[in-house]
Amino acid sequence: MVRRTDRLGAVLLAGLLLSSALVGCATEGASPQDQTGPVALADTPSDAPTDEVTAEPSPSVSAVESMGAAPSRRASPSPSPKPKKKPTRTAPKPLAVAKPPTETMVPPAPPKPAPSSCKPTYQGAQAARAEVKAALTDAAGRSYWPVSAPDITVPLNLLKATAWQESGWQSNIHACDGGVGLMQVMPDTATWMNQRFEQSYQIDDYRDNASLGATYLAWATKYIGDMYFESDFRLDPALCTAELNSCLLNAVIAAYNVGHGAVAREGAPLAIPNPSYVRNVRALMTGCVCLDY
Repeated sequence: MVRRTDRLGAVLLAGLLLSSALVGCATEGASPQDQTGPVALADTPSDAPTDEVTAEPSPSVSAVESMGAAPSRRASPSPSPKPKKKPTRTAPKPLAVAKPPTETMVPPAPPKPAPSSCKPTYQGAQAARAEVKAALTDAAGRSYWPVSAPDITVPLNLLKATAWQESGWQSNIHACDGGVGLMQVMPDTATWMNQRFEQSYQIDDYRDNASLGATYLAWATKYIGDMYFESDFRLDPALCTAELNSCLLNAVIAAYNVGHGAVAREGAPLAIPNPSYVRNVRALMTGCVCLDY
């Protein structure tokens, strides 16, 4: 009995020593954090996840990163859209003081307004809308300054709008102040333009009348453009601001109604003495029913 007890004790002691060695080997490779908790026996079942750390998958490299950008583990937030810049003016502002005009031959001043009680008269046959449209289109397509300013053109919508404002596209109307036809051209102004541009336009012919009106618009474009806009002759509405005297287009429209002398004067700022007329024509350039004829 004593010898069996000793042998059993020896076996038990050897088993204890062996188990201690196994536990020591298991804890040697664990991290300090793992070593602070209790050690579970290998044969004890548990539903808790093991503390084994798996290698984190490396993020995929985008096309931009493959060209040298450092990959990031976190998805970079999409950049917020930058506010669009407001369009800036690409034409010079009118000079504060006008330069001396390069065009010294100027048309006569317009006559005084007729009494409001006077009614217009009609002479001859009225041209059809299709005929008026063709005449205006032909006049807008001409070059009136082929040598000194070949880039000057009269926009068709400006010519159509001016004709509608002046006469409602009535080719045979004669106003009380002397204005004749489609573009309400003054007889003295027609005579001057024929001499200045070496033409022989007939004021009573609706086709020539359209050309006379376009000729005055082209002349005013050069005259005012040279004095105030450094010979930038663009009649572009996009160059205009809320101030009516900010662009050449408004100045040319104003001059057609009240004459060049009321708009452009040497040594003086650009003036728009007839704002209602200018606004009406500008509105007709985009909203006139005549644009669809």
